Formats: sequence, structure tokens, C-alpha cells
Amino acid sequence: MVRSQSPSSSRPVSKSSWIIAAGVVVAAIYFGRLILIPFALSLVLSFLLTPFVSFLQKVHFGRIPSVLIVLTLAFGLTAVVGWSVTAQLLEITSNIRDYKANLTDKVRSLHSQRNAPIVQATNTVKELNHELAIVPLEATSKTNHSDGASRTDRPIPVQVLSPPSGFVQNMRSLLGPLSGPVETAVLVIVFMAFMLINREDLRNRLVRLGGQGQLTIVTQALGDASDRLSRYLLMQFLVNGAYGLLFGIGLYVIGVPHALLWGALGALLRFVPYVGTWIATAFPMALAAAIFPGWRQCLLTFGWFAVLELLVANVAEPWLYGSYTGISPFAILIAAVFWSTLWGPVGLILSTPLTLCLILVGRYVPEMSFLEVLLGDEPVLRPEELYYQRLLAMDQDEARNVAEQFLGEKSVNDFYESVLIPALHLAEEDRHSDVLGDHSSEFISQSTRELIEDLEERFVTDSPDQRADHRPKILSSNAAVVCVPARDEADELVGMMLTNILRRSSVENAAFLPIGTVDDMLDAVGRGAFDVACVSALPPFAVGQARSLCKRLQARFPNLKVVVGLWGFNGGVVKAQERVGQSCTDAVCTNLTEAVLQIHKLSVRAVQPNATVPASEAEKNQVA
Repeated sequence: MVRSQSPSSSRPVSKSSWIIAAGVVVAAIYFGRLILIPFALSLVLSFLLTPFVSFLQKVHFGRIPSVLIVLTLAFGLTAVVGWSVTAQLLEITSNIRDYKANLTDKVRSLHSQRNAPIVQATNTVKELNHELAIVPLEATSKTNHSDGASRTDRPIPVQVLSPPSGFVQNMRSLLGPLSGPVETAVLVIVFMAFMLINREDLRNRLVRLGGQGQLTIVTQALGDASDRLSRYLLMQFLVNGAYGLLFGIGLYVIGVPHALLWGALGALLRFVPYVGTWIATAFPMALAAAIFPGWRQCLLTFGWFAVLELLVANVAEPWLYGSYTGISPFAILIAAVFWSTLWGPVGLILSTPLTLCLILVGRYVPEMSFLEVLLGDEPVLRPEELYYQRLLAMDQDEARNVAEQFLGEKSVNDFYESVLIPALHLAEEDRHSDVLGDHSSEFISQSTRELIEDLEERFVTDSPDQRADHRPKILSSNAAVVCVPARDEADELVGMMLTNILRRSSVENAAFLPIGTVDDMLDAVGRGAFDVACVSALPPFAVGQARSLCKRLQARFPNLKVVVGLWGFNGGVVKAQERVGQSCTDAVCTNLTEAVLQIHKLSVRAVQPNATVPASEAEKNQVA
């Protein structure tokens, strides 16, 4: 008999295949860099120039004339700036000898501090390295002398013949070190012109390739990628251009020569994450130190760089295109190291756009969703998950920080419904699945209880005006209300939350019962002479107990108004009413806000039977 393979045995194969596929992709990116680098550059530049081409098309230019005009202007601007920068760079190299005397004086002034502790320590390390290097050299010389006595080396003449060179080889020899960049530039121009002219055709082919039954997702992905990349690259180009312009103007005012060169270098190197601006600033600082006798111009250059960087990085960039990146700072750093390792300086410049493309792939391709989690800046854990996770880690302080951060933007009622109740629901699921131990469960319950009590104490210590701001606009009543837990401590904690909200809502006679036996809780309800009781139940494990407790309350206290709260029930109020039953309760609710309204309505009827109470929003929706 052939034994079928279990699903668990196929998981390692799946993981290993993913690892092999990732290795193959990385190898292909590395070995195919001669073609992929020009393709990636042309793709990024095409996204940058697409808005200009689209603008010309809107003013009734054809596609090909629009592309030619944009490319001509772009390369013309690049040629003018490049020619000017090259001329200034050549002028600097020709005047290096004129700065020799000033540089010599500054080096001598630095070496005059020979008695400084750092200088002495450095000299000691140099002497030790020199002594350690002498021993291997002496041993090698002795070995060579002993071998030379018995052997005579005779060189063998070798003649290397090269084949006849062709046109490509002659051009490479003529251009020298510039041959590689020139070839890359030619490929970029060809690819970019083709992408801009045939943009719709390429888009349709991508839709056809990935849109088999998923036209909506592919269309959204392409639209999102085009919009975010184009806007991000355009904003980055404008910000970096403005940065280079201001940097050059500042250096011109300071008096550093060749301000155009340093401004263009600053704008270009600012595309390199983290280190680009520092490199761009080091060159004019070195030139200022070489030309001027003191350190004033050098320090002013650094000060102007610091002011610009603080303003651009902390004000301009977040305001202009902070929402278009969606990349975490750590991901930018990792991407810069990864792409620069594979593609060198070009990969460093392209690291941010390529990482943004990977995030978009992870957003729209379910199999690649881990890319958005690893690289994106969106919170990967919801507030309730983060709160529960920190309590699982026994970190009560950070769980409190999550609560305080949420309460800084939302109300206490929203915090209860959006964070605490879902977190308790997660804890109940883990506890009933035997995943959560007793010690952890007690810690989570105790920490949540303390947090609820602290929030109630804050309300008590608030001024009357502050309390009024927290109260919903409903009529107060003198009815006594009690919250009764249906099953366990989680139900009791939600009852505490509801009691706090009722007290904030002008229901002063609100109380909750601690978890205990059913008979003890019924006796407590009888002693309190309550008018309304709310059975607190956290689904899915407490629904049966809530139904049973509701029936016993109505059987023992016929005049008691009973509300059942199935907190966070997925089916809504109608299905919750079906689960509980029509005959054993006066109202059913699934959230705290609706519970407050139902309790208020029933409490008014209990005190004033003939009073008319407006219908709640949920009841209006049901009628509609």
C-alpha cells in the first residue's frame, strides 16, 4: 500500500524551494547587472519623465514628438550642467599645486600637537606594527638566501600576441575609463525612449500577463505603482535640485570657489541614502581648508550644510513626499547595502525606488505579502494585538504605552471597544485552546483590571467641566444598573468597562458584580434592588452561559429589565438576538455604545413606565 504524504512533510520542501528561488533571483540580478542596471535606470527615469510627456500630450502634441521634446530638454540640461561642472572640476585639478603651501601649514599645525595623548597612542601603535612586520620579513629573507645557494632562477621569455582590434575595441581604447558609463548611458537612452513611446503597449502586456481573472487587482497595482513612483521621483528630484541650488548659493556667499560644482554634486549625491550628503559636503570643506588660511570658511560650510539638512530632512521631505515612500528607515538602510553590494554606486542610488517597487509587489501579490511587512512603514500589529503581545511578554509598561498612545487620539469608549475587548477576545481564544497558561492569563487579567481602574480614577479626579466633555448627550436617570458576568473573568472585565462608561454617562447608580457562582450573583442582584441588569458575555464561549443566566434572572426577578451584551459578536444584533432567544431578554447589544443606549432606555422605562424614549441608531437601522 502506498502511504500518502502528510501536509507537514511538504512544508520543508516549500521553504527550501523559496530559498533556492531567492538565491537564483539574487544571482541573476548580480550576473545580469550589465543589462539590468541600464533597464532599471531607464525605468526609474521613465517614471520621472512620464508626467512631462503626459502634459505635452494634453496640449495636443503627439506621443513621439512629446517624447523627443522631453528627452531633448532633459539631455540638453544634463549636458549643460555636466559641461560646466566638468570645466570647474578641471580647473580645480589644475590649481591643486597652488594650494600646497596652505595645506602644508595646516598639516604642520596638526602635527605640532605631538604631546597629545591621542597622538602618543597612535605613534605607539605604529611602532608596534612596524616591529611585528620586521619578523616575517627577516624569516622570508633567510629562506630565500638558503634556497638561492642551491638554485639559479632563469626567466623564460614570454610574448603576448593580441588579436586585431575592431571598431568596438578601438572606441573602448579611445574612451578609456569612460567606456563603461558611455555604454550604460546609450542603453539607458534607448530603453527609456522605447518605454516612453510604447507605454500603453507595455502596460497592456503587463495586464495581460498578470490579469488572468485579476484585472481589478492588476489595474490597481499598476495605477498605484505609476502614481506613487512618479510623484515620489518628481518630488525627490525637485527637493534635491532645490537643495543643490541653496547649497551652491550658500557656498558662493561664504566664498568657496566653484559653487556650481559643489551644488550639482550635492544635488546628485543626495539621491544616495544617508551618506551622500556627507560625501558632497566633505569636498567643499576640504577645498575651503586648502584655500583659506584659517578654519572659518570650512566651519561655515559645515554649518550651512547642517542647517539645510535639518530643514530638508525634517520639514520639506516629510511634508512633500513623506506619504509616497512607505518605506521604513531600517529597510532603506538594508536596501542601500543590498543593492550597492550587487550593483555598486548605481545600486545605491536606485535602492529606494527599487525597494518601493518591492513593497508594491508585496501589497498586491498575496504570496509576496512578507515584503510589505518587512520593508513597509505601516504598523504590522494592530493596537489590540500589540497590547496583547506585550502582556504575553510580561511587559506591562509597554502595554500601558500602547494604551496611552491610543488614548491620546481616541476616547476611552473607543479604547475599550477597539483595544481592550478584542485583546481579551484573543486571550480567551488562546486560553480555551490551552495555548495560554494560567500564569499568563492571570497576569493579562490583572494588568487589564488595573488599567481599567486607573482610567476610572482619572475620570473621578477630573473637574466637572472635563467630566461633561466625556459624557454622551443623553438624559440621566435614577435607576440602579448592575453588570453581571456570564462565565469568567474576561466577562467581568468587560462589565467593569461598561460600568465606567455608564458612570461617565450620568448613570450614577451603576455597579458590577465580581465573578462567582450563579446563586451568589443572583443573591447580590436581589440585595441591590437593581432596576436593570446587563449580562456581560464575551463570545464565542460565553453565549450559552449568558442565555442560561438571563433566564434565571427573569425567573427570579420578573420586574428586572435584562440586557445581554455579546461583545464583538460577528453576526450583528439580529443574529445575536437569535442566539440568545427572543423571550429571555429585553434587549441585545454587541458593543458598549449600543449597550449604554439600551440600558438608558430600559432604566427610564423602569423608573417612568409611561415615558417615551427616542429610538437608538441601531433600532432605526433595523426598521429601515
